[in-house]
Amino acid sequence: MPATRQLIAREEAKEPFFVGVDLGGTTVKLGLVDDLGRPLCWDSIATCVDRGPEDAARRMGRAVLETIRRVGLEPNDVAGVGLGSPGILDYRAGTMVNPTNFKGWNGFPIRDRVAHHCGLPVVLANDASCAAYGEFWIGSGRGFRSLVMLTLGTGVGCGVIIGDLIIEGENGHGTECGHIIVEPGDNARVCSCGRTGHLEAYASATAVVARTQDAIDAGRKTSLSCRLGDGTPLSPLAIAEEAEAGDDLSLEIVMETARYLGIGIVSLLHTIDPTGVLIGGAMTFGGAEGALGRRFLDRIREEVRRRAFPILAERTTIDFATLGPDAGYLGAAGIARVEHRKTLRRRGADLPDSGEASQATRSI
Repeated sequence: MPATRQLIAREEAKEPFFVGVDLGGTTVKLGLVDDLGRPLCWDSIATCVDRGPEDAARRMGRAVLETIRRVGLEPNDVAGVGLGSPGILDYRAGTMVNPTNFKGWNGFPIRDRVAHHCGLPVVLANDASCAAYGEFWIGSGRGFRSLVMLTLGTGVGCGVIIGDLIIEGENGHGTECGHIIVEPGDNARVCSCGRTGHLEAYASATAVVARTQDAIDAGRKTSLSCRLGDGTPLSPLAIAEEAEAGDDLSLEIVMETARYLGIGIVSLLHTIDPTGVLIGGAMTFGGAEGALGRRFLDRIREEVRRRAFPILAERTTIDFATLGPDAGYLGAAGIARVEHRKTLRRRGADLPDSGEASQATRSI
């Protein structure tokens, strides 16, 4: 796993230390960071969902301890562990709620079992919230007072940071912004959740492939047909490459995806009024480093300017996230740091205000 951020030596680090764990359907990423969010080491292990949640919790706990010892530390040198998990979570119970890609894991006390296996306090957070917090703490959103981050992948994830709150909601359904309505018509596309017209049904990687396939099936001419004829599966990467090569349909799909994201972002601006909105995840069409990615972002901004209140369109930063695949574990470590600092404050410690968000389970 390539590290986005440069690793620092133990001698350079500022105590206390935290471990972030990013649980994915295929891979678990984890890393140890110092009090400034600088990673000392990182690692990854296979999730092995089919082996069950207790096996995964055991291996995650062991990986946490191995990561700590790899840099010459002991477990009691680490103040806490943050665990980012996909899907709906019961934060009070520390469990996943009907996780789509984790059959048999529903209701498993993953937070407490990982804590048992590593012997350290663990705080559980949604993976998109972790990615958002990572960007807010040490990434593109550093210095923001509030932040919305949309992660584009198989679905559309979202994290919202407002002042000193990480929005999670009363029932763990807060910031499910991939399911805001962007197309209310009777013929709106069906989302993975079974409802219609959601942003995820138009702007996720799954939706991009489906929309493209529908256009091909309807007889649209495209250079993608040559790829499909060779047995190459349709993917966002293939669509992006053909768009860059001048294929009209592929470029249309990318720009339409940007339009739908712009529509969704406008609703978020009018609801939250954040300092900035960041776009991250696996599907950014090359991001800031590519001409197509920059054009994609410009199209999002154009749609926001067309639909949002002028002052919001003018003042809200809309940009790409920068931490890449590291955002999840870095943010999870940062959320563990927030919990540690809250505990110290409850004990009367006088800590400087570093502007970090707190782990709150209700929206304001």
